[in-house]
Amino acid sequence: MYSVERKAEIIQMLESQGTVDVSNLAIKFQASRETVRRDLRELEANGIIKRTHGGAVLSERHNNIQKSQEYPVAVRGIQRFHEKNEICKKAASFIQDGDIIFVDNSSTTMYLTRYLPAGIQVTFITNSIKFMLECMQNPNPNILLISLGGIFHSNNLSVYGNGTLKSAEEYYPNKAFLSCAAISAKGMLADTSIYELDTKRMMIERAQEVYILADHTKFNKNGPISLSAASSIDYLITDSQIEASMLAPLSLVDLKIVVADSIPSEHSQ
Repeated sequence: MYSVERKAEIIQMLESQGTVDVSNLAIKFQASRETVRRDLRELEANGIIKRTHGGAVLSERHNNIQKSQEYPVAVRGIQRFHEKNEICKKAASFIQDGDIIFVDNSSTTMYLTRYLPAGIQVTFITNSIKFMLECMQNPNPNILLISLGGIFHSNNLSVYGNGTLKSAEEYYPNKAFLSCAAISAKGMLADTSIYELDTKRMMIERAQEVYILADHTKFNKNGPISLSAASSIDYLITDSQIEASMLAPLSLVDLKIVVADSIPSEHSQ
């Protein structure tokens, strides 16, 4: 299991039970105690946890963020890492040679380029610094990255504001891949960031086809800020843990629901 997968599970365990123990984590992950301690040190360095004698608890800062649902990119990039990779692998199968694509600043869309065929030529237009940095992890000369302008938001590694909207106005891509914070039982999409909301709305309006990438934990929930009605979306892609009952309220909405195939976990330290 990769470090990022272990850290994702550690966060989920802390959010559900409040504390974790190094010895128990080592047994669970079939890893050495030092490997677990290294993961905890890295999580603490990102302000997510506070290490204790023999274990860890969530940091006060993270608890405050959790209550407001305003997660920084350092946290969102780790949470539900496995599910997000499932979704991105499925989403990448809808990308075709020559596509011009809007990509928003979300941790769910971040891994899209990992699953593109090597020879495909695609243009991505994004306000996400994190997405562009992820693209650089696996350089592909056939991928053109266009960065929207705007005000730099260091907490989320993105740009926003009027400059971003004016940059986005120059393009009419044939596809847009975005995520959201919540999808209600009434088919409304919601988000948490007031900074990037207008950019997401413009991406939805100007793209010919809109794909929403959302893991199973986002369904049947209400978010603080309305983003769009599900009727404005063409495809909704979610992970293999989704339950049919969660999708039932969307059956009356004219959109295609796609469930990703399960990806086996990697067992590597």
